[in-house]
Amino acid sequence: MRITDIHGCEVRPGRLVEWSLDPGMVEAATSQPDDARPPAYVQESHIRTARSVRRDGLFVPTWLGAAFDIPGPVDLDVLEEALRTWTLRHETLRSGFRWVGDEMRRFTAAPDVVALRREVVGDFGDGEELSHHLQDRFDVAADALGWPNFLYTAVVRDESTSVYLAFDHSNVDAYSIQRIPSEVHELYAARAEGRGQEAAPAGSYVDFCEIERASADQVDDTHAIIARWREFIGRCDGRLPAFPVDLGLEPGGRLPEQKLLYEMLVDDADAAAFSAYCRPFGGGQVGILAATGLIVHDIGGEPVYRTVVPLHTRAKSRWADSVGWYVGGAPIEIPVAQALGFDDALTMVHAALRANKSLAHLPIARVLRLLGSDFRPTSPDLYSIVSFVDARDIPGARQWDEQKAYAMLRVSYGDQVCAWFTRLHGGLQLAIRYPDTAIAHKNIHRYVEQLRELITSVARNAPTRPAPPRPRGEHALPAPRLSSDATRLSL
Repeated sequence: MRITDIHGCEVRPGRLVEWSLDPGMVEAATSQPDDARPPAYVQESHIRTARSVRRDGLFVPTWLGAAFDIPGPVDLDVLEEALRTWTLRHETLRSGFRWVGDEMRRFTAAPDVVALRREVVGDFGDGEELSHHLQDRFDVAADALGWPNFLYTAVVRDESTSVYLAFDHSNVDAYSIQRIPSEVHELYAARAEGRGQEAAPAGSYVDFCEIERASADQVDDTHAIIARWREFIGRCDGRLPAFPVDLGLEPGGRLPEQKLLYEMLVDDADAAAFSAYCRPFGGGQVGILAATGLIVHDIGGEPVYRTVVPLHTRAKSRWADSVGWYVGGAPIEIPVAQALGFDDALTMVHAALRANKSLAHLPIARVLRLLGSDFRPTSPDLYSIVSFVDARDIPGARQWDEQKAYAMLRVSYGDQVCAWFTRLHGGLQLAIRYPDTAIAHKNIHRYVEQLRELITSVARNAPTRPAPPRPRGEHALPAPRLSSDATRLSL
C-alpha cells in the first residue's frame, strides 16, 4: 500500500455511509469495571503527549487509516457484518482508557455487546469536497483523547464502493493497516457467497500490552540498557535525535504546520538491484539508513548521524495477525564523516543495528521515565524517524493497485521529520512528513533527490553479485557524488 494522506487516495464522488460503535455498546463498555491490563508504554506516551499538546492550546490529529475499493454493487448489510466480524477479531478495538486522577485505566467491552450503528450521511458530487469532509470527520472520531477512537466509512457507487477506515494511532501500526484490505475483502466475500466466517480471534494486543509492560517494569535505572540510552541521549545534547538538517525552525516557536511529500522513489528494477547489493550488509533497511547518513552529512555537516530506528516487536507468531502498535526503537550512531564510501557506511549501519536492535524491546517511554529527565512532550513526535518496511509478503499485497489500496497518514502539526519507505511490488515508495518552512522544503527535497541519485547509482553500477562486507578501506563501490544543488519536486 502506498502511504499518502486522505487527499492522495483518489477520493471520488458517491454516497457516504458511516459505521461507528453503537451507543449502547459504548455505554456498556465505559461502565465496565477497570480492566487490570495496563496500557502499553507506547500507548500511554502517545495519549499523554496528545493531552499535553492539547493543554498547550493546539489540536493535533494523529490518526492512521486504510483506504481500498470493493468492486461492483455492494451489499451494505454484508459489508457491515464483515466490519463487525473484523472488529471482533481484534480486542484493542473494544478497549479504551479513562483517567482516574493522573492515572490511565483500561476498560474493555465484552465481545457479545459489539455492535455497529450505520448512518447514511448523504451524497457528495465532488471528490475534493468529500476528502475534506472525511478528514474533518476522522479528526473528531479518531481522536486520541476520546473513545471510541475509530470510524468506518464507505463511499457507495454503482460500479464500486470505496472503504475508508481511520484509527487513533494507539490502536494500530503500519503493519496492522496494511493487512486490513485483504482481511475485510475476504470477510465480505465469504458473507456474500454464504460461506459465513466466524470471528477467528487474533492475538490480543491488550494481552501483549500487559506482557510487555510487566517485562519492562522489571528493568530499573541500573540496567545496562538504560546506561546505553543515557549515553546516547547525552551525546544528543540531552534530547532524542532530530533529523540533522536545517528545518528553518524558530527556537521556542509555535509548533509548525507540516507538509507531506509522497512518491515512488525508484521502480522495481532499481529497488531490487539496490536491495541485492545491500543484502550482504543486512538488506534494504540498512541501505536506506546508510544512504540517509551520507546525505544528511552532505547537507547538514554533522559528523555523526544519530537516529532511533523503528523496529517491530511482534517477536512471537501469536501476534502476527494482531492489530496493535507493535513498534519499538533502537538508537544508532553512525560516524558518517569517517566513511570512505557507501560500503563503509553500510558496514557501520549493519554493525550498529546488530549491536543495538535488542534495545528496541524496552519501550522508549520506560527508558525516559527511568532516566528521570524532563521529557515533557511539546510535539506529537518525540524524535525523527526513518522507517523501512518490505510489504511485498503481506497478504493481498499484489492486489493493492487493483483495489486502489492506500495507507493514510494525517498530516497536521509537528517539528520533526518522519520518513516511511515501503518496498512494494512496483518499486520503493517514500512518504515524508516535515515542517512547512521554506528551508525545510529546500533541504527535504534535496535529501529526496540525492537519495534517488544514490539508489539508482548503486543499482545500475553495482557488480552483478554484490561483494560481502569488507574491512574498512576496501570498497567495492565508492559513494556516488552527491549533488550540491537543491532540487524542487512537485507533489
